[in-house]
Amino acid sequence: MGAPGTAEGKRHGSYYGWIVLGMGTLVVFGALGLGRFGYAAVLPDMQKALSMDNTQAGALATANLAGYLAFCVIGGALAVRFGPRVVIACGLGLAGVAMVMTGFAGGFASAAVWRALVGIGGGASNVPVMGLMAAWFAPRRRGLAAGVAVAGSSIGLILIGPLVPRIVNAHGADGWRMCWFIFGGAALLLAIGAAALLRNGPAEIGQTPVGARPDEPVAAAVSGSPRWGDVYTKQIVWLVGLVYIAFGFSYIIYMTFFNKYLIEEGGCTQAQAGQLFMTMGWVSLACGLIWGTVSDVIGRKGALAIVYFIHAVAFSLFPLWPAPVGFTLSAVLFGLSAWSIPGIMAATCGDLLGPRLAPAALGFITLFFGIGQAAGPYVAGAMADRWKSFGPALWLCAGVALLGGVGALLLPLKRVSDQE
Repeated sequence: MGAPGTAEGKRHGSYYGWIVLGMGTLVVFGALGLGRFGYAAVLPDMQKALSMDNTQAGALATANLAGYLAFCVIGGALAVRFGPRVVIACGLGLAGVAMVMTGFAGGFASAAVWRALVGIGGGASNVPVMGLMAAWFAPRRRGLAAGVAVAGSSIGLILIGPLVPRIVNAHGADGWRMCWFIFGGAALLLAIGAAALLRNGPAEIGQTPVGARPDEPVAAAVSGSPRWGDVYTKQIVWLVGLVYIAFGFSYIIYMTFFNKYLIEEGGCTQAQAGQLFMTMGWVSLACGLIWGTVSDVIGRKGALAIVYFIHAVAFSLFPLWPAPVGFTLSAVLFGLSAWSIPGIMAATCGDLLGPRLAPAALGFITLFFGIGQAAGPYVAGAMADRWKSFGPALWLCAGVALLGGVGALLLPLKRVSDQE
């Protein structure tokens, strides 16, 4: 291989981006697949053991999401200042410790503290790792890369769906605690892997972004202070963030109370709900790849709008068709598009502000997303206690997703080919 930066080096020097993508996908698995979506699978037994009502169960999810919200902007900015690698590893390590401690919770208050810390660690690891894809992949491959990375959430659903019922059956009343111990241990191992394998950018090891043209120069490390005004004062960044709120509010209600709705209102057993959770995970495995590639071809806003409209249909099917066929169709439709919106948003940030500021931009728009996430579970739990059903909250999810699709169509975004 030629020296870094030479023509030969550029032709053959972009393989490490795929290693970063693989490790990044596992980071998403630990931060979200285990730290966030693990709660949905453990919730029925955890709620019973800690004597929580639906409002408290929603508030516990909100504590996690508020922690994520509190650190998403800071995490992105720290990644720009100190490099994504160290921030990602430390954040995932914190999330792993907090998951283990969640297993020791003796009541609502202590569980809320640890769930908030899981959220802080998740924000510190997930946001920078998604922004890192902008550094390692050229614009024409950026949507694909971000789409693959978000599949880490799907891996979580696939493993958690059948695993949690088995652990609970094996350990009885303390089964939910054992689940958190296992989730936390896995996250700590992944934090070590992130520290060992991730790199802050191709220039750090003399390589080029995956998908870069042969005549494109190797990007050198940028010195000096970042131009923060490009992140926080651009109108288009604010508009993208406002559209992102709809996803945060709607999907988290559906995911948080997925198993609980199926068991308490849908007539499913815990094992049946777990199987459907796993099915959704398998279906969603390639959703980010598919829709990320679609966004590379037809444009970010068109892909966003289509996904939002699919979500609206999926969320409405639970209350509209409360039968096994309706539940399955809902799970499949959501799975086909589940994690594509975060991937498209990550690619959009790279398109708008470039590789260096992409983590900070993603952190900033995740603030909007996080506001929706933090509000969603609490609102849904309160609505369920008021109407003795999660049906009204699910209709609200569908309506918010529909508004998100309309907002996406109105975004003044250019196609990737035009930006290049």
